[in-house]
Amino acid sequence: MRKKILVVTGDAGESYETLYALHRFQEAGYDPVLAAPSRRRLHLVLHDFEPGWDTYIERQGYGVEANLTFDDVKVDEYMAIMLLGGRAPEYLRHNETLLKITREFNAQGKWIYSICHGIQILIAAGLAGGRRLTCYEHVRYEVESNGGTYCSDEAIRDKNIISAQTWQSHPEFYREIFASL
Repeated sequence: MRKKILVVTGDAGESYETLYALHRFQEAGYDPVLAAPSRRRLHLVLHDFEPGWDTYIERQGYGVEANLTFDDVKVDEYMAIMLLGGRAPEYLRHNETLLKITREFNAQGKWIYSICHGIQILIAAGLAGGRRLTCYEHVRYEVESNGGTYCSDEAIRDKNIISAQTWQSHPEFYREIFASL
C-alpha cells in the first residue's frame, strides 16, 4: 500500500502548486489525495507577476477533481497534509472541519506542508505561534500577528512544519519535503 499525502485546496487554488504537488508525490511513489469542501471538479487559478503591477495577477487555470471532502478525511490514513495557496485559503481557513484536521495532524506530530497563502489555514488553526515560517511576502503580517516569526527563506522547516513562499520556491520546498518523508 502506498503512503498517502492529504493535499488541500478548493476553488481558486493555485493551479501550478496543485498539479506540481500531485505529480511530484506520484512520481516519488506516494499517493496524493486531494481534499476540498466538496467532491467535484475544482476551478483553479494561475498567479503570476507582471511588470508594472504591485502584486500578482490572476488568470483562470486548470481544473482538477477533488477525491474527497473534508468530512471524509481520516487523519490516521495520512503521513502528511499539504496546504496549497492561491485564493482558496481565504475561505478554507473558515472551515472548522479543515481546521480540526490540521490541528489533528499537528497533535499527532505528522508533517504539515504549507506554501504561499496556504499559511492562512495554518494560522487559523492556531499553529503559527512560536514557529519560524515563510509564505507569500504579503501574508507576513498575518504570520507575525499570530505569534510566528516570518523568515525570508524560500522554504523553511520548523519541527513538523515545512513552509514555502510561492510556486517559485518548489525546488527548495520539495527538497525539504522529501528529506522529511
